[in-house]
Order: sequence, then structure tokens, then C-alpha cells
Amino acid sequence: MALFKIFRAREWVAFEADGRFEGSADDLRDGFIHLSAAAQLEGTLKRHFAGEGGLVLAEVDVADDPALKWEESRGGALFPHLYRPLLLADVVGRADPPA
Repeated sequence: MALFKIFRAREWVAFEADGRFEGSADDLRDGFIHLSAAAQLEGTLKRHFAGEGGLVLAEVDVADDPALKWEESRGGALFPHLYRPLLLADVVGRADPPA
């Protein structure tokens, strides 16, 4: 199953330089890395990133990681939450999010 992390441009640049991502301000506040399944991307973009440019959409391969938990979030839907830093080695693809 494809899972995705949406990065702001400055977060992505720092991630590429460091090779690990401890999380955005929201991730750090909540204690996990917020991810989205493909079907959840549109809603996540509209709710949390509306009007922002320069976003990077990274596909990550963490589906079998024991640090990944599917937990109830908005509307009772289950969302993937990663309870460890995201590593550059976890990224299997990247793209600009759909407009």
C-alpha cells in the first residue's frame, strides 16, 4: 500500500540534507509523523495545506514497519501514523502534489 508524507519546501530541503525527518511542528506536537494513504491525500491537502505552494509529496515505504500504526482521526477514518523519524531511505518516490 502506498503511503505519503507531504512536506513544505523548507522541510524537504532539510530532510534531504539530514537524511532524517523528526517531523513538522504538527508531527512534533502530536508525537508521530503524519502520513496519508493515496485516497486520503486530497482531503489532507485541502485541510492542512490549502493555498500553500512549493509542497513536495514523498511516497514512503513503511507499510510493514512496526512503528506504523493506523489510528482514528478525522471523521473516524484510520490514518497512518509513524512513531519514529522518517528516513530518506524510506522514500521511494517524490512528486509535486496535484493542484
